[in-house]
Amino acid sequence: MKVKICCIQSVDEARLAVKYGAFAIGLVSEMPSGPGVISEDMISEITSLVPPEIKTFLLSSKHSSKDIISQLIKCKTNTVQLVDWVHVTVYEQIRIQLPDISIVQVIHVTGEESIREAIKVEKYVDAVLLDSGNQKLKVKELGGTGRIHNWEISKQIAKQLKIPVYLAGGLNAENVREAFQFVNPYGVDLCSGVRTNNKLDENKLRKFFSVLC
Repeated sequence: MKVKICCIQSVDEARLAVKYGAFAIGLVSEMPSGPGVISEDMISEITSLVPPEIKTFLLSSKHSSKDIISQLIKCKTNTVQLVDWVHVTVYEQIRIQLPDISIVQVIHVTGEESIREAIKVEKYVDAVLLDSGNQKLKVKELGGTGRIHNWEISKQIAKQLKIPVYLAGGLNAENVREAFQFVNPYGVDLCSGVRTNNKLDENKLRKFFSVLC
């Protein structure tokens, strides 16, 4: 199981996540809501110090290709996680200008329509990440909610797509094995499940990875 630890806020947290077995870390840039937001300068510092084999995800809520590409150049991550919808031309421009960057589109699972949304973007991205946000609220929820969504819908998406599918949303040491067995995703992504008082909790991290062994 591939594990991405999101909401990393410092070099020490990044090193701790990698120490316990994270294959990827998530670095949250400016968001309308949610935890873990750090400056682009801090993101750049973290990415410069983690091992090169670790996937570094820039979580971006931007909508224009110009803004997203500018963030990626500054932050130096190897992956961009688009947490809100963008026009298909954004994917195309990222491919043209930054061909080595992997593109991950977040699908906020709200109902059966999420299956169609995932299928629609499949040909443009390298992976999708299924989360529990809500883009229709006045202040958008674009991740880090700590809520579980309908795994039955996620299971259908993971089964139908030919690209990697990550599962996020309310995962922790108590439910991750059940979630993985039911949905059968490529990997899992978590933030609040391994944090205490907004800080990465080594005990929770240790417990989480021990469940996977």
